[in-house]
Amino acid sequence: MMSKEKFTLHPISAVINFVKVLKEMIIPLVVVIAVNGFGGGSGSWTSYIIYIIYAVLLIAMLVSGIIEWKRFRYWFEEEELRIEYGLFVKKKRYIPFERIQSLNYTEGIFHRPFGLIKVKVETAGGGATKEADAELTAITKEAAEQIKKEMNLAKHKESTISDGDLQQEEVAKEQRKPLFRMSRKDLFILASTSGGVGVFFSGLAVFVSQFSELIPYETIYNEIIMFIRFGALLIALLVFFTLLVAWIVSVAITFINYYEFTIWVEDQEIIITRGLLEKKKITIPLSRIQAVRIVENPLRQLTGHATVIVDSAGGSLAEKDEKIRLIPLIKKDKINPILVQIFPNYEFEANFTRVPKRSRKFFYRLDFLWMIPVAACVSYFFFPFGLFSFLLFPLSFLWGAWQHKTAGYWMDEKQLVVQYRLFSRVSIWMEKKRIQAMTARTTYFQKKANVSSIMTTIKSGVSGSSTTIPHIEKADAESLLKWYEPTRIEPIDREKEQPL
Repeated sequence: MMSKEKFTLHPISAVINFVKVLKEMIIPLVVVIAVNGFGGGSGSWTSYIIYIIYAVLLIAMLVSGIIEWKRFRYWFEEEELRIEYGLFVKKKRYIPFERIQSLNYTEGIFHRPFGLIKVKVETAGGGATKEADAELTAITKEAAEQIKKEMNLAKHKESTISDGDLQQEEVAKEQRKPLFRMSRKDLFILASTSGGVGVFFSGLAVFVSQFSELIPYETIYNEIIMFIRFGALLIALLVFFTLLVAWIVSVAITFINYYEFTIWVEDQEIIITRGLLEKKKITIPLSRIQAVRIVENPLRQLTGHATVIVDSAGGSLAEKDEKIRLIPLIKKDKINPILVQIFPNYEFEANFTRVPKRSRKFFYRLDFLWMIPVAACVSYFFFPFGLFSFLLFPLSFLWGAWQHKTAGYWMDEKQLVVQYRLFSRVSIWMEKKRIQAMTARTTYFQKKANVSSIMTTIKSGVSGSSTTIPHIEKADAESLLKWYEPTRIEPIDREKEQPL
């Protein structure tokens, strides 16, 4: 019988809840302050109404955070984690330990000074609504270990496990070497070859758009025209300085998110630890992994690097997307030895069958033809620079030829491997038993060329993820469908078994 003693969260959880809501309100607050002239006004008390409203809201949020902390309780009873919470309406949630898939830990800047962590409970019924999940905002590490201990006792029914055995197990885990750890050099390469620079400019654009009514665009335009007259050297220096700042920001973001990125495998679970300001420990059950992807963008392909991504079924391991970066950056020749240790059932040496040459025409973006009149108009009105718009057409054909050269597949008795390219080259490994559906699609023009496309679907997140093998031989498509068909057991003819 488990203890019915009720436990509370640390008081800092009230502050964490307050800061979480404050982060969502900070941009509207800054915009309101800017629109009102940063404090300037008529001097009447009515000009400060908006600030009074915000002050009242902030106080209300802080009070609500305190009430939520005071009303939150959790305890262990009848092999369940039981939680009681609610601001105005008291709610209870009972989570059987046998349904808990993983416990994910986070150490934020508010947790570390007090030796606390945030625990997120992932269950088999997580899904989109996350009704079966729970989050303990701030508890001690000892309390988190107690939850894990109670979970193990309930799952394995090993009530005789002693604290000494558990301590020996923890020591053995600490001595176990990680499968992969990112170095600082890897972090620099990751920041330099990722889309972090683009994120910086898009974020800057979003920030500027909040103050579009206050920005004197005409004055800025006139200043830029005058600046251009000083020569191309200053413009080049300005561009270089902007790109340098964007790269520095990208490196900083990468270090904050992926500092000390480490992978372990314990008890049929992948454990990922990472983070500088907020240290996270994420647990991914191997049973949830549906597919493994190796992604190489053109720049990383040139430098011999790649990213390894896994598709996870259900849960909220990746709150916005169930494609999880297992290895953010790694040398291509070091991938297979690591993946073989994590996924021994996969064969990562693939001999791809490429799509036939007569399929090349299907990869060309013929829908770009409607842009010819547009390019002609742009060239006429913006001559001579508008002529560069015609470069889109040969580039689109080269892009199609590049995609055609990349596309292919390989299969054995238990798995299917597909390779394709949009911009990045993607190789995806799928076990036959993980494929939810396989569909053949043949258009009128494909039928004339005797080719067909195969679309596979796996469970990823709440819905699914589809992968297409484009424009392969018709015979190959039929072979894939036959390979996917379940094995039929022939019925036994009992009349023939009877002796004469």
